[in-house]
Amino acid sequence: MEILCTRPGCPKPLNIFPDLDDPTNFKTVQQKYCISCGMPLMLVARYLPLSLLGRGGFGAAFLARDRYTPTKRKCVVKQFLPSGDLSPKQMELAQSLFEREGEVLEDLGTHAQIPDLYAFFEMTVPSLQGGKEDKFFYLVQEFIDGKTLEQELAEKGKFTQADILEVLRAILPVLKFVHDKGSIHRDIKPSNIMRDRNGLIYLLDFGAVKQITKGTPGGSSTGIYSMGFAPPEQMTGGQIYPSTDLYALAVTCLELLTGKPPTELFDSYQNEWQWRKYAQVSDRLASIFDKMLLSAPNQRFQSVDELLAAFATKPPPHPTPTIQSQQVTPPVVLPPPPSPVLTRQFSLLEILGSAAFTGFMGGLFLVVLGTFMSSIPITLGIWATILCGLIFLQYRRIIEGKDLPVLAIIALGIAFFLVKSQFPTVVLAAIVVSAATVAVTALFRLVYQLLSHFLN
Repeated sequence: MEILCTRPGCPKPLNIFPDLDDPTNFKTVQQKYCISCGMPLMLVARYLPLSLLGRGGFGAAFLARDRYTPTKRKCVVKQFLPSGDLSPKQMELAQSLFEREGEVLEDLGTHAQIPDLYAFFEMTVPSLQGGKEDKFFYLVQEFIDGKTLEQELAEKGKFTQADILEVLRAILPVLKFVHDKGSIHRDIKPSNIMRDRNGLIYLLDFGAVKQITKGTPGGSSTGIYSMGFAPPEQMTGGQIYPSTDLYALAVTCLELLTGKPPTELFDSYQNEWQWRKYAQVSDRLASIFDKMLLSAPNQRFQSVDELLAAFATKPPPHPTPTIQSQQVTPPVVLPPPPSPVLTRQFSLLEILGSAAFTGFMGGLFLVVLGTFMSSIPITLGIWATILCGLIFLQYRRIIEGKDLPVLAIIALGIAFFLVKSQFPTVVLAAIVVSAATVAVTALFRLVYQLLSHFLN
C-alpha cells in the first residue's frame, strides 16, 4: 500500500508498505513512519493519506482512507498550512478561518449537499531542524467523488441556459439553508461547486464563512475573498449580506455561460458588467442576473426566497398601441431535476487534440495502404472511409480523451509489423500530416472566431 507523507517539504513523501495490503495488518498495525523524514503517516493512527488532491493558500488536501470503518471509507484530509511569510496576526486569522471551517461543517454538514465533518484534530511532531516541534492541524471531511463546475467548464466548454438553470435549481436551496443557519458563505465560485457521479451538486469550502451578527444584516468582511467574484462591499471590508453570496453566484453563472473569467466581463472604465454579447440566454434570465450584480447591496435580491420568487413571477406585459390581447412573456421556471448527463460543445483543446489524432491516423493509413495497394482510387476510397469513421466516432464521443493516444499507439504497432523497412518514413509522414491538420484547424478556428466577433 502507498501512503503519502503530509509533512511540508518532505524530500520523498511517497512510502510503500506491502504488509498493509494484508487486511489483518491494515487494521492492527499501530503506526507507520515516513522513511525520509520520520513523520507519522497514520494521522491519529486512523487516517491514511493516499494522494494529493490539491494545494491552496491555507494548506493542502489529501485523499485518504479511514481504517476504522468496515469499507475503509474514502475521505478528504485537509491540512492547515498557510503559504507565504505571515505575521503573527495574519497567522492567527488564518488558523481561526481553518478552525471555523470545522465548526461550520459540523453545523451545516447535516444538509445532503454539504460535505459531512468526520474529525478535527492537531498533531505535534518532532521538527526536522532538531530540538524543536512542529504543530499541524487537520480536518477530515466527506469525500465527494465528482468534478467541480470549474473542471466541467474546462473539459466540456460553455454551459447552456438549461445547464445554468439546473445548477441554480440545485444550489439555491443549499444557499438558503446556509443563510437560514445564520451564515454567509463568502466564496462562491465554480471551483467550490461540485457535481458528483450521480449528478448531485454540492457546495464546498466553508473556510471563509462569516457568521451573521445577531440583530444586524451582516458582519464586517475580513478581507478573504476571490477576486472577480466578490462584490464591492466585500472587497472594501464592509458589511456583508446574503445578497453578497447572490452576487458571487451570478458571477459564477456568467463565467460558466461565457467561458470567460470575471475580469474579462467587467468593464472597470464604465463600472458595469458587459456579458450579454457572449451568452445565449432569455431576456428574463438576463434581467435577473443584472439585478443580482448591482453594486449596491440593497438594490439586489435580498434573499434566496426573493430570488426564487423572481423566477416564478410573470413579468409585466409590454404596452402596445393595439387593444388586442397581449402575449405575456412566460417566466423563467427552474426545471425539474434533469439527467446528470450533460452534452455540451467541444472545448478548443479537444478540437485541436482530435485534429492531431485524425491527421496522424490519416497520414499513417494513407502511407500503409499505398504500400500494399496498386489501385489509387481504391486506396483513396478505403482511406476516406476509415477517416470518416474516425471523425464520426469522435463527434459522437464514442472515442475521446485517453482513447486517442491508445488507438494511435496500437495503429503504430500494426504499421511496424506491416512495413518494418519503411517504418521511420511512415511515422515521419504521419507526424507531418498531424501537425498540418492542427495548423489548418487552428487557422479555421481563428477565422471563425473573428467572423463571429464582427458579425455580432
